[in-house]
Amino acid sequence: MIKRPPSSQLIIYALGQLGWSLASFGAANLLVYFYLPPESDGVAVFPAFIYQGAILGVATLIGFINFGGRIFDAITDPWIAAWSDNRPITGGKRKKVLRLAALPFAGLSFLLFFPPVAGLSVYNVYWLIAVVFLFYLFFTLYLVPYNALIPELGHHPPDRMRISTLISIAWALGFVIGGMAYGIQSYFENFTNSVQAFQWTVGVFAGLSLLLMLIPAFFLQEESYAQQQSGSTVSPKEALGSVFQNKNFRIFIGADLLYWLALTFIQQGVSYYVTALFGWPKEQASAFLAISFVASFLLYWPVNIGVKRFGKRNMLLSAFLVFCAVFAITALIPQIPLGKTTLFYLVALLAAYPLATFGIVPNALIADFVHDHQVSTGQQQAGMFYAIRNFMMKIGISLAVLLFPSFLLLGKSVSQPTGVIASAGAACAFCLLGYLVMRRVKLRQD
Repeated sequence: MIKRPPSSQLIIYALGQLGWSLASFGAANLLVYFYLPPESDGVAVFPAFIYQGAILGVATLIGFINFGGRIFDAITDPWIAAWSDNRPITGGKRKKVLRLAALPFAGLSFLLFFPPVAGLSVYNVYWLIAVVFLFYLFFTLYLVPYNALIPELGHHPPDRMRISTLISIAWALGFVIGGMAYGIQSYFENFTNSVQAFQWTVGVFAGLSLLLMLIPAFFLQEESYAQQQSGSTVSPKEALGSVFQNKNFRIFIGADLLYWLALTFIQQGVSYYVTALFGWPKEQASAFLAISFVASFLLYWPVNIGVKRFGKRNMLLSAFLVFCAVFAITALIPQIPLGKTTLFYLVALLAAYPLATFGIVPNALIADFVHDHQVSTGQQQAGMFYAIRNFMMKIGISLAVLLFPSFLLLGKSVSQPTGVIASAGAACAFCLLGYLVMRRVKLRQD
């Protein structure tokens, strides 16, 4: 019999989440900041390395590159998932892949921000395309088998909520550390220029993320605690078809896509909201992220209680509505007759509830889907379930990184904030639509 994992093993597992969260922060949240930087008093934070204008009148070059990388990332998910699910369990079928992926994943997270030419150049574009695509390949290679371990280690519903809570805390810590990039960059600017200061910052993040990602790859006792099946010969197409038969799972991942669209807008936009709407220095973006995520930690226990009392579906519905309010207030900042400091703390604290809820509940819900699927079909396809979720997540993020820079073309400064306001309004609409889609999910506890 496979033993239930002790807390020490779950903490070892969660440290990998902290690592990949930090390694992916730059690609998810800082590429636009670095390659299409905000302006302060008409001066960009960084010099231009790639073309800054509109392409086809509606998009930006960095938006297209990021979008292409995310689409490639999403396409590789089911193939890597099927390969990971079908591997033999001897020696730990998941953690062997984690060892393979960790070093290139961390290294490429660093190289994303090292254009080879110091100035505007087409060679920087070629470099960025190559590094972005390689980064997302190894990102998927780490993430898919890592997430597959959630239901494999969580043999019972309370264990799945426990694991989901731990990795949510770890992910949020990674996001908070990553959000300090603006402040750390400002500190390093005391010793060098803004570009090198930023590169030193992401270099520190890359080194730390590598150490953290290697901890579960070497110290997780997968064979003792993970409930797994020996390798099978199910093809990716067959596995996809089997998983997509679950109607509620299909609806859920549609709502989840809309959440990631909205979340990526706030991740990409926080430095612009701070500088263009509040008129404050970019360093305040770090303060906003820190407040939101520290406050979300305080809500983790209440969210767990809420899940027991109201169910996972209702908790997610309420989180969509609160997130909608966060973006509505952000879009209306120039018109709301309150002090900027009051609005700043109001938005940061309100954002904590959806961040906590969406951080914990979806992974536990998918683990429930995995368990029910295994009971009804006899097939263990944890990797494929999380790969499909990752696919939809990445489609949402891909659309966001394509759309968000396009809004900035309408204006991203204090004197012309139209694009920044429009981006917040769009995110509000995504959350409202996500709420309507999530209402169609029917779970047993409802």
